[in-house]
Amino acid sequence: MSAESTPEPGTPGEAGTTSGAADRSGPGGQDGRRGPRHRKQRGDRRKGLLIAAWSAAGVLVLGGTGAGYLYFKLNGNIKSVDIDHALGTSRPTKVDNGSENILVLGSDTRSGANKKLGGGADDGSARSDTAMVVHVYEGHKRASVVSIPRDTLIDRPACTDPKGVTHDAASDVMFNSAYSTGGAACAVKTVEAMSGIRMDHYLEVDFAGFEKLVDELGGVEVTTTKAIDDPDSHLKLDAGTHTLTGGQALGLVRTRHGVGDGSDLGRIQLQQAFIKALVDQVKHIGLFHSGTKLYALADTATRAVTTDSDLGSLNSLMSFAGGLKGISATNMTMVTMPVRYDPSNLNRVLVAEAKAEQVWTALKNDRPVPKAATEGNASGEAAGVVTSS
Repeated sequence: MSAESTPEPGTPGEAGTTSGAADRSGPGGQDGRRGPRHRKQRGDRRKGLLIAAWSAAGVLVLGGTGAGYLYFKLNGNIKSVDIDHALGTSRPTKVDNGSENILVLGSDTRSGANKKLGGGADDGSARSDTAMVVHVYEGHKRASVVSIPRDTLIDRPACTDPKGVTHDAASDVMFNSAYSTGGAACAVKTVEAMSGIRMDHYLEVDFAGFEKLVDELGGVEVTTTKAIDDPDSHLKLDAGTHTLTGGQALGLVRTRHGVGDGSDLGRIQLQQAFIKALVDQVKHIGLFHSGTKLYALADTATRAVTTDSDLGSLNSLMSFAGGLKGISATNMTMVTMPVRYDPSNLNRVLVAEAKAEQVWTALKNDRPVPKAATEGNASGEAAGVVTSS
């Protein structure tokens, strides 16, 4: 299935990150002086990025059947954050209509194994360079995924960081600064403030975990319709079909300057296409043929993710995964939060408020994202560059 066959918004029943310091540029390149240019056993199995938790999902459902030692080892791998305690009761009301909303972040901490992969200095900080709100519809057979551009200028609410320091609210700051300011809880609080939707769960994946997970899966096959050459993300691919290694996959979801208009929006389009290719592949690989492979996948996946405390045990994560296994690439609708370029700084984007409200209202009411909300927005012009093979 190609990325072009992604269902149009408004028809979800049928069936769109990370960077180093050098990736701070906008659509015109690093100095921002130019504007945007004219851009399955098959069957019942089946994300951080969205990828790791769902990829891990099918793995973890099986992983729990192993020996007690293995169970406790996997259980001990999982890191969690108590979002509910951190945010208290001042949050959007949970909508009891059978749906779920999950905030998925890809973080680019510059410490440990991630330093080499992420580039830049080890300054002790981390950013949420990939952010997606995953809305799982009632019945858990369909999902809409809304990517939030990291370069979006937003109003961030007051946040208390993991060390207990409170940070005043701020206006016109980049979206990914919420995570670097106050960690996971601040990112969740910011998304809830933007959308008016309560996040039921939180999942985060880092650079090193993402790369290793793709390698454990044996790579992911994609087709590039154009050559990609981006020295900043260390990715060079000719046009054609490729089985991406973990390092290449990481480069792909990070690349921006060699594709489309050079903006973060183009990178989001590549990420969305890659996620659909990975989810589609995970449903078709022979996970049942090798217990060793299965354990290696589960071990990698559980090490890679940080969850909210409700998902912070293997049993909870397995149960959560079981509720998602019916969602395949063919019934995932992927869109980007409606934005427009900031005319005063083409390195940044602004929320297209009326259209964004249509998206959030649709998800709040467990309805399809209206097609009209996704038309005429800044896009990045990288659609179709990467497809499933």
